[in-house]
Amino acid sequence: MIKLYTDAATLGNPGPSAAGILIVTAKKQYQFSIPLPPVDNHIAEFMAVQLGLEKIATLALTESLLQINVDSKIVCQSLEKQYAKHYQQYVDQIIALEQPYSLVLHQWLPDRQNKGAHHLAQQALKK
Repeated sequence: MIKLYTDAATLGNPGPSAAGILIVTAKKQYQFSIPLPPVDNHIAEFMAVQLGLEKIATLALTESLLQINVDSKIVCQSLEKQYAKHYQQYVDQIIALEQPYSLVLHQWLPDRQNKGAHHLAQQALKK
């Protein structure tokens, strides 16, 4: 199983933003701190998940099970419903990136359980 942890950080709303991505497999961990354009926090959270899935594809990880862990309730709920009134384009892009997996789990985590991705997002925000 591949476990993807993502978080976003934003200075202002909208403002300069960043994504933290932590990918965990049975054999290895991958960490990414990625600056984003100025956007609001919700968009940054969706972008972080999308970028995480793109990184997994680039790394050619071949597991069939994927667990996406986020601390944004709107992202988690939108992906579960495959609908978001104001963010549907992001939901559609993420759902398309999930297609190679036989099973995808969307998991909401409290902030304190998503510290790895949070720290990576904060690092990218300082770049």
